[in-house]
Amino acid sequence: MKIENIKIFADGADLKSINELNKNPIISGFTTNPTLMRAAGVTNYKEFAQRVLNHIDDKPISFEVFADDISEMKKQAIEIASWADNVNVKIPITNTKQESTVDLITELTKEGITCNVTAIFTIDQVKKL
Repeated sequence: MKIENIKIFADGADLKSINELNKNPIISGFTTNPTLMRAAGVTNYKEFAQRVLNHIDDKPISFEVFADDISEMKKQAIEIASWADNVNVKIPITNTKQESTVDLITELTKEGITCNVTAIFTIDQVKKL
């Protein structure tokens, strides 16, 4: 195994830590989610994302949709993707009603939105992608 094939993404929602980790050359990018943001005391999702993006513009960073309705997920994904060129949109493979988001992910990627698909549970779900 070659070490250069491995990418390490830091997960968190503390701007100070993100800035420190950004200095580390082994960190390839960042990811966060609404749960981590709440735990870190973030009260305005978009404002926090913009602050992060003011510091991280050369590495990918994933921000997650927080809607549960698939049509609302799409709206949020389009909005989140518009924040910066290095933004990836995290989409869960299913919502809380166990409805698949595969069609949404396919649609978003066809529109040029980079998706970070979370919680892939089965081979069938992977095959549908």
